[in-house]
Amino acid sequence: MKSVNGIGLKEVQGVYSGPEGQLWELIMGEQIHIGGFASSMDLAEQAKIGAGMKGVDLCCCNGAGMRFLVRFRDVAGMTGVDATETVVAQGRQRCKQAGLADKIQFTLADVCCSDLKAGSADFVWGEDAWCYVVDKSKLIAEAARIVRPGGTIAFTDWVEGDRGLSASEAERFLRFMKFPNVQTIGGYRDLLQANGCAVLVAKDTGRFPPYVDLYLNMLGMQLTYDALQIIGFDQSLMNAMAAEMAFMQQLAHAGKIAQGLFVARKKG
Repeated sequence: MKSVNGIGLKEVQGVYSGPEGQLWELIMGEQIHIGGFASSMDLAEQAKIGAGMKGVDLCCCNGAGMRFLVRFRDVAGMTGVDATETVVAQGRQRCKQAGLADKIQFTLADVCCSDLKAGSADFVWGEDAWCYVVDKSKLIAEAARIVRPGGTIAFTDWVEGDRGLSASEAERFLRFMKFPNVQTIGGYRDLLQANGCAVLVAKDTGRFPPYVDLYLNMLGMQLTYDALQIIGFDQSLMNAMAAEMAFMQQLAHAGKIAQGLFVARKKG
């Protein structure tokens, strides 16, 4: 697992409380993860998430994943956990506007120590967000604690690809993205197994390269003005960010970063 120093919860909260978070939502939509709706549906189907189930979304951001699950998988109830006050407040408002506040609740807390009741969820969910968590071991342990025996842990995340990152590539990528570290598919598999889970799926979705191409095309061909407006029309900053995204594009196409998909069943 590649790591950098000096990036933690405070830096991540800064991203999603300010213009960086707005930029990601501009580019990726309300579902701020690679593949949007199609990715969510794929994960839900592989994990067999369905009617009447109750789940917990760790690093839920504005709750888009929970609204998807309630609307399209007929999930009975969701609890979202996130440590950034701005997105929790935004999520509560969006759920209220969508008429879903009776089925979705938010908890402002560190996802590694949520204080949710042990064994209380049929499934634990995450979408491209656990890359922001410093202690992946504690995060997986918390997911395994919350889910009931026989329940499911299902998530996607940005991971190091099979080709691997050099030290300099990892440093540049992680600092730009404000990730404290990046796990591998094998690393997540080991953590899940160490926490009493049988891993059913652990794979590269293959989505990263074409989607990063899409995001760069959107910025360059359609959303340039909108993006500039978010960052105060600072063209030098825009150029610098575009260069970092182009670097990320190179890493994705070289197989050095990927979107991993994981489905595990808690033994018991």
